[in-house]
Amino acid sequence: MNVLLISTYDLGRQPFGLASPAAWLRGAGVTTDCADVSRERLADDRIAAADLVAFYLPMHTATRLAAPLIDRVRRVNPSAALAAYGLYAPINAAWLRDKGVAHVLGPEGEKELAALARGDVADARALVPDRSTLLPLAKYASLRMPDGSTRVVGSTDATHGCKHLCRHCPIVPVYNGRFHAVPVDIVMADISTQVAAGATHITFGDPDFFNGPTHATRIVERLAAEHPGVTYDVTIKIEHILKHAAKLPQLARTGCLFITSAVESIDDEVLRHLAKGHTRADFVEAVRLCREAGVVLSPTFVPLTVAFSTWSPTAVLAVCEPWPS
Repeated sequence: MNVLLISTYDLGRQPFGLASPAAWLRGAGVTTDCADVSRERLADDRIAAADLVAFYLPMHTATRLAAPLIDRVRRVNPSAALAAYGLYAPINAAWLRDKGVAHVLGPEGEKELAALARGDVADARALVPDRSTLLPLAKYASLRMPDGSTRVVGSTDATHGCKHLCRHCPIVPVYNGRFHAVPVDIVMADISTQVAAGATHITFGDPDFFNGPTHATRIVERLAAEHPGVTYDVTIKIEHILKHAAKLPQLARTGCLFITSAVESIDDEVLRHLAKGHTRADFVEAVRLCREAGVVLSPTFVPLTVAFSTWSPTAVLAVCEPWPS
């Protein structure tokens, strides 16, 4: 069987969501083609050659961009089986099936994809992502440094899922407060592959790098020891920055340039409705702690909050539900 994996959008990064299932599929002896249509044109002959076409849907934008491509695949290769996987696949299952997608898998659909293609797949807890046929890292977003130089950026995941239940987050309906760690050796092997391909900075795509703080610090210590000079960035909740403030200097020492944190709002009432687990004062304190440790804090906010002068629980629930498909 021939499988075509398609990514439509992944924040300008080389898609982990293609590399990881590619490792499972190729390990099962399945011929696997990977296409990132955010960076390359997908020719009809690649579509026509596939017996199974699987769309990677990690976010709302990727899902929207996949819609016309699903139609195109059905037109070019009507006999191909269609699948979708990634965080936004299960929460858009009904819409995807209406579009003709027969197999809707979750964000960790590697084993299920391999089983669809092969029928029988040996069990494996984790495999090193196979990036061998992906576009070069230089084709993706780079990091501009204060001195004007740029760093080639790679990315990987140290954990999957999240143990928190923030009401606006699309991770919650899928993982429901669960997360698990990717083995350190697997993470490091994936990083080493990207460093060998030219990466000088790594973005950890975990929803919260400090869901497992001991696991996280083991990884960054090995990163600093095995690849000195390679920098990185992470995403951490405000409440975890406060809870694990003693680890911030360790992040700075091992090469962390900045921490992204979903602050979402500086209004305590909005934060309460979103169940963020922090207050405006906590945010201010997190800024101070990061500055003191020498790590930049990069906050993100829910843009819709600026449109409301007062919030009711009903209004907040309407905004916090997953985006309709």
